[in-house]
Amino acid sequence: MKQILIVDDDIHIGNMIEEVLAREGYGVLRAYSGTEALMLLSKRTPDLVLLDLMLPGLSGEELLPKIKGVPVIVVSAKIDVDNKVELLLGGAVDYVTKPFNVRELLARIAVSLRGMTKQTAPLYFDNITLNAASCAVYVDETEIKLTRTEFAILKYLMQNSTQVVSKSQLLEHISVDTPDCTEGSLKIHVSNLRKKLRDASGKDYIEAVWGIGFKLR
Repeated sequence: MKQILIVDDDIHIGNMIEEVLAREGYGVLRAYSGTEALMLLSKRTPDLVLLDLMLPGLSGEELLPKIKGVPVIVVSAKIDVDNKVELLLGGAVDYVTKPFNVRELLARIAVSLRGMTKQTAPLYFDNITLNAASCAVYVDETEIKLTRTEFAILKYLMQNSTQVVSKSQLLEHISVDTPDCTEGSLKIHVSNLRKKLRDASGKDYIEAVWGIGFKLR
């Protein structure tokens, strides 16, 4: 059962959304302020968050960048176009304006959950399997223990296995998950990742392309 967190201080709207979601077979979590939502997210990981903006304590705009790895649909009475664009660029997957049509909200939830399922589908290259949902990597049947940064690097290389990935591309796409990785340390992380894969398989999977970046081979 997919779990959806409703973050809204309006009890009546929250109750109405909860009733609709429960009827559709979703599990529901509730938070009535940004601070409460943050505490809940530190203990539970829902499949999707419905986020109001005008919240007591921590606002929706302040909470959004703190939500990692979970799709967020903003549900708000604010209708300013610039505000919508800013929130979508800031990490929200969709924006629904109050008052909303229930069927439309359910459709947007379904689409967002489908998109998240695609993102967490396993990746394959030669005899390497990367399971994004469980953050596990296997060479044949052997699990390879990777650091968070090594995992993010391998995931992006496998997502782009047919092309050379530049250093700047790689740094930009893994920066959300691994803010500690810099241009200076990237080479070390790649070297450690290459060694772990080579030790497990006897193959050298990662090729450095001089002056550009890296590619899988």
